[in-house]
Amino acid sequence: MRYEHDFLGEMSLPDNVYYGVQTLRAMENFKITRQKLDPVFIQALAMVKKAAAKANIATGRLDKTVGRTIVAAADEVIDGKLHDQFCVDPIQGGAGTSFNMNMNEVLANRALELIGDVKGNYERISPNNHVNMAQSTNDAFPTAVKVCAIRKGGLLITALSNLSAALDKKSREFNSILKMGRTHLQDAVPITLGQEFAAYAASVRRGAGRIDHALLSLRKVNMGATAVGTGLNAEPEYIREVVKQLSQIAGAPLTTAENLVDATNSTDAFADISGAMKITALSLIKIANDFRLMASGPRCGINELLLPARQPGSSIMPGKVNPVIPEVLNQTCYQVIGNDLAVTLGVENGQFELNVMEPVMAFNIFNSMTYLTNAVDTFNKLCVQNVQANTAQCQDWLEGSVGIVTALLPHIGYENASLIAKEAYNTGKPVRQIILSQGLLTKEDLDVILSPEEMTQPGIAGKSLLQEKGPLAQLA
Repeated sequence: MRYEHDFLGEMSLPDNVYYGVQTLRAMENFKITRQKLDPVFIQALAMVKKAAAKANIATGRLDKTVGRTIVAAADEVIDGKLHDQFCVDPIQGGAGTSFNMNMNEVLANRALELIGDVKGNYERISPNNHVNMAQSTNDAFPTAVKVCAIRKGGLLITALSNLSAALDKKSREFNSILKMGRTHLQDAVPITLGQEFAAYAASVRRGAGRIDHALLSLRKVNMGATAVGTGLNAEPEYIREVVKQLSQIAGAPLTTAENLVDATNSTDAFADISGAMKITALSLIKIANDFRLMASGPRCGINELLLPARQPGSSIMPGKVNPVIPEVLNQTCYQVIGNDLAVTLGVENGQFELNVMEPVMAFNIFNSMTYLTNAVDTFNKLCVQNVQANTAQCQDWLEGSVGIVTALLPHIGYENASLIAKEAYNTGKPVRQIILSQGLLTKEDLDVILSPEEMTQPGIAGKSLLQEKGPLAQLA
């Protein structure tokens, strides 16, 4: 065992741990989620500490030997080592002080070990005096949150881009499959299955673009703001240097916020990225629901899509296969929407020079990014890429629908079309059969008018027939 103290008193710790007394207090105080810190956030905060050490070396404030040893310790954490030493709960009081001190203590003790000293000898390398030099939790923590969100957001954008590409590929595959369009859950006018999938792809791309745009606001950081944004204990040259160093380390073009007081007490950028994910989740729910409805049945539903069978669907009904992949995408999106509410409440609850609710914002933003990335990848790989069209069923619904009569209006007139629709509803006969029996149009005419190319493009279906046979008045 070893003993460490802070101004509240002394505590004992196992000698093999790298965290210190303030981390131990946080572990005792905050037993909330019982979850671990996001590993990408741990790396991001280590990047902040590495950048600060290098900047303090550059300004001459930090001893080179001490600074380089802190950098070496930070590099180990960035490489994924010592992550078991970050033990504080993701939701905590103190505006992230426990996160910050957990990192400061781990890096200080690992640095001491690297130079052959014992853990806890903070007179030589101190968590506060050296690792936290020219910093406060109030600039180091939100900066690390932004770096983490930028990195995780990039993974989410990649997943969405891959999904939109897969939907585009399917849209080309399904481009010639004519089916019944639906509005109000009722038959409307024809559309191709390919057009529906192309619309899904456009929606997903828009979501990726929305998230990408929101990430831009996270590139402005408040490093050097220290406690309240005034920059107390951070030299101007340090402020310039630390952002430069962090940009290189994190691989992101970060800049210093124009107003450090504003950047320290305002968290609207977190609402922006969380809101972008929520809107994207809403779009994904619509797509997943369409998949479930089009795959419903198979005998007693719409049955236009054939989803890949992933697992048995029931413990009591043999042969039942459920749309589990669209279902899990839906549930994930619901969670993202719930997370956004927590972020929203956190953002509006800032007072004066600091928003102390940043830990819960970070927790929910990181979770949303992780969950949504995983769910989008799952939906893409286990459903979209291998979904098949039930072409025969699409054709059956189309032939049995009254909605196709809309395309015939320019050729037979509204009154005739209304009578045909009424007869089709009353008798159950297909529209095509009724028209042929009444001699209003020929089979050849109908084949032209009701072709996928004519029915699903702007303009009048079968316009060439009108040009050949004359105006509607002559046909009526």
